[in-house]
Amino acid sequence: MSKTLSHIGFAALAATALALSPLPASAQFEGRSADSVVQISFLEGWRMENGHHMAGIRISLAPGWKTYWRAPGEGGVPTVLRLRSAEGITGMAIHWPRPEVFFTNGMRSIGYRDDVVLPVEFVVDDDGTHRLEGRVEMGVCLDVCMPVTLDISGDLLPDTGRDHEIGLALSDRPMTAVEAGAGDARCEVEPISDGLRVTVTAQVPSTGNDETLVLEHRDPEIWVSEAATRRDGGTITAVADIVPPDHGPFALDRSDLRITVIGTAMAVELDRCRG
Repeated sequence: MSKTLSHIGFAALAATALALSPLPASAQFEGRSADSVVQISFLEGWRMENGHHMAGIRISLAPGWKTYWRAPGEGGVPTVLRLRSAEGITGMAIHWPRPEVFFTNGMRSIGYRDDVVLPVEFVVDDDGTHRLEGRVEMGVCLDVCMPVTLDISGDLLPDTGRDHEIGLALSDRPMTAVEAGAGDARCEVEPISDGLRVTVTAQVPSTGNDETLVLEHRDPEIWVSEAATRRDGGTITAVADIVPPDHGPFALDRSDLRITVIGTAMAVELDRCRG
C-alpha cells in the first residue's frame, strides 16, 4: 500500500493509502554524511476543526544546501514521505510552501534552500492520540548531490495548540487563481509519437523574474517534460509533453493536470484547465 505524497491533491486526501515500508539505510556521498548537511524533525501540530490533524516536517539544511519540491525538475529529486506505521491514520497530504526555481549547469530544478517546513495534514479515525513512524526520501545538493533517507516519528495529540512554524509555512503556499486575479487556463492537446503535447495558455499576473510554468499529472507513472514557458503581457504560455508508460497517445482527462506558475515574487496554482 505504499503511497507517495508528491502528486496527491487535497481533494484526494481522504483516499490516500498508507504503507509499511522497509527501514532506510544511512546515506553517505564523497565523504559527506547526511547528518552533516540535513536534519529533519517532526512538529506535532494541532487537531483541526474538521477532525483532521495538521502536523509538519521541519527540514534544516547546512548553509548553501538545497532540497526539492514535489515536482523537482530534471535536475532534482522529489521529496517523498512514506509511513511504515500509522495507528489510526487513514490519509495524508502535504501542503507545499512556495518553492524557488534554481538553474545549475544549464539544468533547472525546483525546491528550497536552507530551511523549510512542510505542513502535513493527516486524516485520523478518532479524536485520540495517534502514533506514526516513517521515512523521508529526498535529495540534497550543494556542489555535489546526494540522495538521503531519514527516519521520522511522532505523536498526533488531540490537545496540542496551533504551531507558529506550520502556520507560517501554510501562509506561504502558492496563491489560488482567484487570490492572484488569474483567469482559467486553456489546454490544447495534440498527439505525438510517444504521448501527447499540451499547450497551456492563461491570463496570469506577473509572478516575478524567471517565471516557470510547471505542469503535473496526477498519475506519477506518467512522465511530464519541463514546460517551455513564455510571457506576452498578461498572458503566459507553456508547452510540455506528456508520456505514459506504454509510450503512445492516450485519452487525457484535463482534471488530472495541475498547473503552477512560479516566479521570484510569488507562485500561482491554476485549478482549471479547459479545452
